[in-house]
Amino acid sequence: MHVNRRTAITLTAMLLAAAAPTVAQASPATESGAAPSACRPANHIAKITDAPASAGHHHYRVTLTAPRGYDPCELDGSPTDVRFSDHGSQTRLTVGRYGDQHTAVTFGPGHPVHFDIQVPNDARQVSADEASFTLQAPDGQIPGTSFAEGTLKVATGTLIGPLRQGA
Repeated sequence: MHVNRRTAITLTAMLLAAAAPTVAQASPATESGAAPSACRPANHIAKITDAPASAGHHHYRVTLTAPRGYDPCELDGSPTDVRFSDHGSQTRLTVGRYGDQHTAVTFGPGHPVHFDIQVPNDARQVSADEASFTLQAPDGQIPGTSFAEGTLKVATGTLIGPLRQGA
């Protein structure tokens, strides 16, 4: 059932994207354009892992990788529409963003990217095992919803950092 929900969301997003002309087209970073873009949600993998803590915060890293066969593309800023769920039940948490939202990074096969989830230590935390989010390109939103799996705890005051190069 969990996979069917993702498939339905991805198909719905693709249909909506076809009807929405103001959405970014995830143009490749190179001019080849022979393969589908790595930025499309169905064309990459995302994983949540623990990251080093800072004063007053716990951090998680969400790493995106793209397998061979996809064209590189550019991403920009922090993902938006971030939602967390635990065993399929969505949390009622609204998150913010931090950091430079206007630095583009190249993403594709052999060029992983990551972003940070910063959670305050002093807030009431809830467990989650999945994050969903929408990626941003320099010229707008990438159509569709990406998903990352991994164990984490989130709370009021959680912030999402901008995409950075590397795993």
